[in-house]
Amino acid sequence: MSLPKKCILCALVGFSIFTQNKLVAQSETEPKAEIFRAKNLLFAEFLFPSINYSVNYGRIFHQKEKLKISGGAGFTFLYQSANEPIHQGYWVPVYLAEISAFYGKSKHNLELGIGYYMYRQKIFSFDEDFPQNIKEESYWGKTIIPRIGYRYQKPEGGLFFRVGYTPTIGFGSLDETAEKVNFIPFGAGISLGLSF
Repeated sequence: MSLPKKCILCALVGFSIFTQNKLVAQSETEPKAEIFRAKNLLFAEFLFPSINYSVNYGRIFHQKEKLKISGGAGFTFLYQSANEPIHQGYWVPVYLAEISAFYGKSKHNLELGIGYYMYRQKIFSFDEDFPQNIKEESYWGKTIIPRIGYRYQKPEGGLFFRVGYTPTIGFGSLDETAEKVNFIPFGAGISLGLSF
Protein backbone atom coordinates (compact mmCIF):
# COMPACT_ATOMS: atom_id res chain seq x y z
CA MET A 1 0.00 0.00 0.00
CA SER A 2 1.42 3.36 -1.00
CA LEU A 3 1.93 6.27 1.38
CA PRO A 4 -0.96 8.46 0.05
CA LYS A 5 -3.40 5.54 0.35
CA LYS A 6 -2.26 4.92 3.98
CA CYS A 7 -2.82 8.62 4.82
CA ILE A 8 -6.28 8.58 3.25
CA LEU A 9 -7.15 5.36 5.12
CA CYS A 10 -5.93 6.83 8.48
CA ALA A 11 -7.92 10.03 7.83
CA LEU A 12 -11.09 8.02 7.06
CA VAL A 13 -10.66 5.86 10.19
CA GLY A 14 -10.09 8.97 12.35
CA PHE A 15 -13.07 10.75 10.81
CA SER A 16 -15.36 7.72 11.33
CA ILE A 17 -14.28 7.41 15.00
CA PHE A 18 -14.92 11.12 15.55
CA THR A 19 -18.37 11.08 13.90
CA GLN A 20 -19.33 7.82 15.61
CA ASN A 21 -18.66 9.35 19.05
CA LYS A 22 -20.78 12.35 18.12
CA LEU A 23 -23.67 10.20 16.86
CA VAL A 24 -23.65 7.55 19.61
CA ALA A 25 -23.07 9.80 22.60
CA GLN A 26 -26.45 11.48 22.83
CA SER A 27 -26.18 14.35 25.22
CA GLU A 28 -28.96 14.49 27.76
CA THR A 29 -29.24 18.18 28.42
CA GLU A 30 -30.20 19.04 31.94
CA PRO A 31 -33.07 21.51 32.15
CA LYS A 32 -31.81 25.02 32.82
CA ALA A 33 -32.58 26.83 36.03
CA GLU A 34 -35.42 29.30 35.78
CA ILE A 35 -34.69 33.03 35.80
CA PHE A 36 -36.25 34.81 38.77
CA ARG A 37 -38.20 37.77 37.40
CA ALA A 38 -39.78 38.57 40.80
CA LYS A 39 -36.67 39.90 42.53
CA ASN A 40 -38.24 41.85 45.41
CA LEU A 41 -39.52 40.46 48.72
CA LEU A 42 -41.66 41.76 51.56
CA PHE A 43 -41.81 39.33 54.45
CA ALA A 44 -42.15 38.83 58.17
CA GLU A 45 -39.54 36.86 60.08
CA PHE A 46 -40.40 34.97 63.26
CA LEU A 47 -38.17 33.60 66.03
CA PHE A 48 -34.46 34.17 65.30
CA PRO A 49 -32.83 36.19 63.77
CA SER A 50 -35.50 38.78 64.47
CA ILE A 51 -35.84 38.22 68.24
CA ASN A 52 -39.49 37.13 67.96
CA TYR A 53 -40.63 39.05 64.85
CA SER A 54 -39.52 41.60 62.27
CA VAL A 55 -40.67 43.25 59.06
CA ASN A 56 -38.17 42.91 56.18
CA TYR A 57 -37.46 43.85 52.58
CA GLY A 58 -35.21 41.70 50.40
CA ARG A 59 -33.98 41.69 46.81
CA ILE A 60 -32.19 39.21 44.55
CA PHE A 61 -29.24 41.12 43.11
CA HIS A 62 -27.35 38.32 41.35
CA GLN A 63 -28.40 35.23 39.38
CA LYS A 64 -26.29 32.72 37.54
CA GLU A 65 -27.88 29.42 36.57
CA LYS A 66 -28.92 27.67 39.82
CA LEU A 67 -27.21 30.17 42.16
CA LYS A 68 -28.98 33.33 43.35
CA ILE A 69 -27.68 35.89 45.85
CA SER A 70 -30.01 38.16 47.78
CA GLY A 71 -29.72 40.82 50.43
CA GLY A 72 -32.21 42.28 52.83
CA ALA A 73 -32.86 44.64 55.70
CA GLY A 74 -35.45 44.68 58.45
CA PHE A 75 -36.68 46.39 61.56
CA THR A 76 -38.30 45.39 64.84
CA PHE A 77 -38.66 46.45 68.47
CA LEU A 78 -37.37 44.48 71.44
CA TYR A 79 -39.08 44.98 74.80
CA GLN A 80 -36.83 45.12 77.83
CA SER A 81 -38.82 44.17 80.91
CA ALA A 82 -38.95 46.34 83.99
CA ASN A 83 -36.42 45.88 86.77
CA GLU A 84 -38.06 47.73 89.66
CA PRO A 85 -37.05 49.94 91.33
CA ILE A 86 -34.13 50.64 88.97
CA HIS A 87 -36.03 51.20 85.72
CA GLN A 88 -39.36 50.87 83.97
CA GLY A 89 -39.78 48.58 80.96
CA TYR A 90 -38.82 50.12 77.61
CA TRP A 91 -38.68 49.33 73.87
CA VAL A 92 -35.40 49.10 71.97
CA PRO A 93 -35.28 49.47 68.15
CA VAL A 94 -33.44 46.64 66.39
CA TYR A 95 -31.91 46.95 62.89
CA LEU A 96 -31.36 43.79 60.83
CA ALA A 97 -29.35 43.03 57.67
CA GLU A 98 -28.75 39.75 55.86
CA ILE A 99 -27.07 38.35 52.78
CA SER A 100 -27.86 34.87 51.54
CA ALA A 101 -27.20 32.56 48.63
CA PHE A 102 -29.76 30.03 47.53
CA TYR A 103 -29.30 27.18 45.13
CA GLY A 104 -31.92 25.41 43.03
CA LYS A 105 -33.49 25.16 39.58
CA SER A 106 -36.91 26.54 40.42
CA LYS A 107 -38.99 27.24 43.51
CA HIS A 108 -37.35 24.74 45.93
CA ASN A 109 -33.91 25.90 47.09
CA LEU A 110 -31.17 25.25 49.63
CA GLU A 111 -30.27 28.53 51.37
CA LEU A 112 -27.06 29.56 53.13
CA GLY A 113 -26.68 33.00 54.60
CA ILE A 114 -25.43 35.28 57.32
CA GLY A 115 -27.36 37.94 59.16
CA TYR A 116 -26.48 40.78 61.49
CA TYR A 117 -28.56 42.81 63.88
CA MET A 118 -27.76 45.60 66.27
CA TYR A 119 -29.64 47.46 68.96
CA ARG A 120 -28.99 50.18 71.51
CA GLN A 121 -29.00 48.57 74.95
CA LYS A 122 -29.00 50.19 78.39
CA ILE A 123 -27.66 49.17 81.77
CA PHE A 124 -29.02 50.72 84.97
CA SER A 125 -27.19 50.79 88.29
CA PHE A 126 -27.40 52.56 91.64
CA ASP A 127 -25.13 55.58 91.95
CA GLU A 128 -25.50 58.33 94.55
CA ASP A 129 -24.13 61.01 92.20
CA PHE A 130 -27.02 60.72 89.71
CA PRO A 131 -30.62 61.96 89.92
CA GLN A 132 -32.81 59.46 91.79
CA ASN A 133 -29.58 57.49 92.41
CA ILE A 134 -29.90 55.69 89.07
CA LYS A 135 -27.06 55.71 86.56
CA GLU A 136 -27.94 54.82 82.96
CA GLU A 137 -25.25 53.63 80.55
CA SER A 138 -25.83 52.73 76.88
CA TYR A 139 -23.98 50.42 74.51
CA TRP A 140 -24.52 48.77 71.13
CA GLY A 141 -25.50 45.11 71.23
CA LYS A 142 -24.53 43.24 68.06
CA THR A 143 -25.36 39.73 66.89
CA ILE A 144 -24.22 37.60 63.95
CA ILE A 145 -26.61 34.89 62.77
CA PRO A 146 -25.58 32.18 60.27
CA ARG A 147 -28.44 30.45 58.41
CA ILE A 148 -28.86 27.12 56.65
CA GLY A 149 -32.27 26.02 55.50
CA TYR A 150 -34.98 25.60 52.90
CA ARG A 151 -36.35 28.46 50.77
CA TYR A 152 -39.56 28.32 48.72
CA GLN A 153 -39.81 31.16 46.20
CA LYS A 154 -41.44 31.05 42.77
CA PRO A 155 -39.46 32.63 39.89
CA GLU A 156 -42.58 34.48 38.67
CA GLY A 157 -43.50 35.79 42.15
CA GLY A 158 -46.09 34.99 44.78
CA LEU A 159 -45.78 33.17 48.09
CA PHE A 160 -42.37 33.26 49.77
CA PHE A 161 -41.52 30.89 52.63
CA ARG A 162 -38.34 29.79 54.30
CA VAL A 163 -37.28 27.92 57.41
CA GLY A 164 -33.76 27.54 58.71
CA TYR A 165 -31.38 26.67 61.49
CA THR A 166 -30.06 29.95 62.93
CA PRO A 167 -27.54 29.80 65.80
CA THR A 168 -26.52 33.19 67.21
CA ILE A 169 -23.22 34.80 68.18
CA GLY A 170 -23.82 37.93 70.27
CA PHE A 171 -21.40 40.72 71.09
CA GLY A 172 -22.02 43.54 73.51
CA SER A 173 -20.36 45.37 76.34
CA LEU A 174 -20.01 48.80 77.85
CA ASP A 175 -16.29 48.51 77.26
CA GLU A 176 -15.87 48.30 73.46
CA THR A 177 -12.30 47.05 73.83
CA ALA A 178 -13.39 43.95 75.79
CA GLU A 179 -16.63 42.81 74.24
CA LYS A 180 -18.56 39.98 75.82
CA VAL A 181 -19.32 37.11 73.41
CA ASN A 182 -22.38 34.84 73.78
CA PHE A 183 -22.97 31.80 71.58
CA ILE A 184 -26.43 30.21 71.41
CA PRO A 185 -26.30 27.02 69.31
CA PHE A 186 -30.07 26.55 69.20
CA GLY A 187 -32.19 28.73 66.95
CA ALA A 188 -34.71 28.58 64.17
CA GLY A 189 -36.05 31.22 61.82
CA ILE A 190 -39.29 31.17 59.84
CA SER A 191 -40.11 33.72 57.13
CA LEU A 192 -43.40 34.25 55.34
CA GLY A 193 -44.21 36.87 52.72
CA LEU A 194 -44.59 37.78 49.05
CA SER A 195 -42.15 38.09 46.17
CA PHE A 196 -42.87 40.49 43.32
